[in-house]
Amino acid sequence: MRKKILLLMCLFPLMSFAQQNWGAKFEQLGTTLPTPNEYRTGSGEPGPAYWQQKADYKIAVTLDDKNQKISGSETVTYTNNSPSTLKYIWVQLDQNVRKADNTGALTNGFGQLRDNTSSLGTSRAASMIDAGFDGGFKLEKVTDTNGKPLTYLINDTMMKITLPTPLKTGESFSFKTAWWYNINDRAQLGGRSGYEHFVEDDNYLYTIAQFYPRMAVYDDVNGWQHKQFLGSGEFALTFGDFEVSITVPSDHIVAATGTLQNPSDVLTKTELQRFEQAKKSFDKPVIITTQKEAEAKEKKRASTQSTWTFKAENVRDFAFASSRKFIWDAQAVKLKNNTPLAMSYYPKEGNPLWEKESTKAVVNTLISYSDMSIEYPYPKAISVHAASIGMEYPMICFNFGRPRPDGTYDDFITTNMVSVIVHEVGHNFFPMIVNSDERQWAWMDEGLNSFLEYRTMHEYYDYLPYTSNSPAAIVPYMKGSKDFMRPIMTNPEQSLQLGPEAYSKPSAALVVLRETVMGPELFDAAFKEYSERWAFKHPKPADFFRTMEDASGVDLDWFWKGWFYTTDNVEVDVSDVKWFKIKGENQQIEKTVNAQAGTLGNEQNADNPFYAKPQEIELTDSRVRGEYRSEIPNDAIRKRLAGKNLYQVTFKNTGGLITPLVIEWTYKDGTKEIEKIPAEIWRLSESQVSHIFAKDKEVASIMFDPNKELADVNTENNSFPRKNTQSAFDKAKEKGGN
Repeated sequence: MRKKILLLMCLFPLMSFAQQNWGAKFEQLGTTLPTPNEYRTGSGEPGPAYWQQKADYKIAVTLDDKNQKISGSETVTYTNNSPSTLKYIWVQLDQNVRKADNTGALTNGFGQLRDNTSSLGTSRAASMIDAGFDGGFKLEKVTDTNGKPLTYLINDTMMKITLPTPLKTGESFSFKTAWWYNINDRAQLGGRSGYEHFVEDDNYLYTIAQFYPRMAVYDDVNGWQHKQFLGSGEFALTFGDFEVSITVPSDHIVAATGTLQNPSDVLTKTELQRFEQAKKSFDKPVIITTQKEAEAKEKKRASTQSTWTFKAENVRDFAFASSRKFIWDAQAVKLKNNTPLAMSYYPKEGNPLWEKESTKAVVNTLISYSDMSIEYPYPKAISVHAASIGMEYPMICFNFGRPRPDGTYDDFITTNMVSVIVHEVGHNFFPMIVNSDERQWAWMDEGLNSFLEYRTMHEYYDYLPYTSNSPAAIVPYMKGSKDFMRPIMTNPEQSLQLGPEAYSKPSAALVVLRETVMGPELFDAAFKEYSERWAFKHPKPADFFRTMEDASGVDLDWFWKGWFYTTDNVEVDVSDVKWFKIKGENQQIEKTVNAQAGTLGNEQNADNPFYAKPQEIELTDSRVRGEYRSEIPNDAIRKRLAGKNLYQVTFKNTGGLITPLVIEWTYKDGTKEIEKIPAEIWRLSESQVSHIFAKDKEVASIMFDPNKELADVNTENNSFPRKNTQSAFDKAKEKGGN
């Protein structure tokens, strides 16, 4: 064995191991990922014994438009499909994040006031110091279906219900709750749901979510997921069926998750006729409630109420919006197997932009995401216009993007509005269908969704100035101080910059993975496989990582380690280039070759080695014949390679993040060539590598990452010779030289 090692060292004299430069960047994730088992396999797919719980809801709520209050009651039926016997269950009380003494309120005052501050914004003061708001669920009862009180304990935003008898595998348990709560003014207190008050016409627009006690997730990885809701980490939820009755003033229009069960009871004959027409309109939206009709209702107040009833199957949540201000339009979307309705609800303050763009964006999103992941399975997708918010729920989302008060808008307003609609409608796929745990892993829904948003915007809206979620867009964050960074694999409540760390950095990583590391064909097939494997299930990060590798045949552990587990960045320095030529065919063959030719640059041409004369090297046979009987065609090889230009380029990885090399060669005849080298070039030396490139033409310059596709944070050292260095050739010309 020792002789073979010595032989290999002789065969590769250009490879230097003077520096170890090893940080285990190419080692497998190994025990970093959970051990595969019968529930989740090593390939990343659900195992043969995979299980998940089910929670069905029958809910009745009333919206009090005079006092801005929600009151409701529900019956929840919880089915235990786990192999465990449960003595208690956990319920989320997310509205309790608005209670004055909840953990989020007591700990979210991150920041400080400057010594010279003479004022403090009222909304910040209200949210951080004294909201003056009586928030949180007011529970009136928790009972079994016969009305017998159950023992329960409220721990901040979570409630533990002790079961009368342990719940065995395959059994179900039903319980009832009744509650009410005050709806928050989002302009003052923010929030994922609440109301907006329109002072001009004294009307309200309600976007209502987290409005009912919701079952927490119990799964094979964590048991109960009962992390507190502190404000940033969103939700982990259980799939089930919903029947929800919503009582509102009779002049309100209601948008909600699920299919409307009683349209003839709540719509006018004209609205009902238009609604049916919309189901057959594939080329443009049909306006169901017009702006003129909505404006007429703004001036009145109905004295009666109507109840809108919706049903939804196999969804993880339910949300709704209600207002007398709503204009409503809808358009059918033709997918391969389904025909969902794309719908928009918006006040006159959203026009003319919303009538023009909203439903169009919903249609484009459903088509694009269905192509890239799974076909959209639900009967509709809704975009509701609400100020300064982007928030998602099954079949419905709340989106910002408002024209100026005079109705004008520009490309900037349009881009922001369209991209947030694409993003929030896209959340129907991640996490509403591919149901990741947002409370723990925000990137699994926000990052994957931001990546698909990026692709949809470039496919359908290349005429808009959209620049988000790309490798180039993440550079300002990546080059910032690591004291204010956390890895992607961080709980959102501990994230220091949630936008980059959960949204744009994961998206940029996936763009690099698709466009440069794997290629679109391999990536797209693997991503679709992940979507199909985990549709209507509960994936974890390891399931995504493993599926992408399993379905593509590409070892990506180095990629996940660098991009997702560290705060390293891409910073590659093209530090040195040496230029050699193979000597002509009459050169005698030697037994050895010395390729240590020194730098291309000499003292006269140190600024630009490409104006130097190349060092000639001899083509020799350094192979040991050993047991081979065949002849080596030395003359033919020498003739074929004579005159070749060899460029030995040294790359330094000063950012720490392993990356492929994308190189642009500019030749002296003015032509250019892009060459890609896989990231595995760093596997033997993670901080510096040298590589020899053979070229027929002579090279004028070299540039790393010419199209800014790798998120390199310092472009000043990407080119050779340096762009900001005047060459010796140019200096000589200035002095009158040749």
